Amino acid sequence: MASKIYQYSAALAAVAGLPAAALAADLSVTVTVPQLQVAEYHKPYVAVWLENADGGVAANLSVWYDAKMRNAEGTKWLKDMRQWWRRTGRELTMPVDGVTQATKPAGAHALSFAEGKNPLPKLAPGQYKLMVEAAREVGGRELVSIPFEWPAKAATNLSAKGSTELGLIKLDIKP
Repeated sequence: MASKIYQYSAALAAVAGLPAAALAADLSVTVTVPQLQVAEYHKPYVAVWLENADGGVAANLSVWYDAKMRNAEGTKWLKDMRQWWRRTGRELTMPVDGVTQATKPAGAHALSFAEGKNPLPKLAPGQYKLMVEAAREVGGRELVSIPFEWPAKAATNLSAKGSTELGLIKLDIKP
């Protein structure tokens, strides 16, 4: 049965003039947490999500916070990521399966998502923004966005750089 579905998909793609792989897309995000020289350093809380053209949340991709604190105390600081919190965070019951992760140390951290697999739903064609927000105890808050078009017609590599709490943010889309 599965091979018949693949054959049908491949035939449909051939009729449309697309390779079979074009029926699904991959999205890869690299979030760089900079090494800060400060007296009291805490790993940042980070939220990664997609917004559609009207500013609505299309998908929550990843939320890094201290989920292991007793009595779920780590959740009380999620609201410090103000943009994410106002758009979607306050509506979520944490932890979110497939989205929640532990905080990360300084360095580059890769995230990969396949369209149609949790947490990246099938997206309607259109304009989107990758949003990455970080907040750190005894630190600052920063929001970086990268606009992109979905689905990509060709492999696309985009990036933006934060100035304090976030370093280089890379978005790679494979059709």
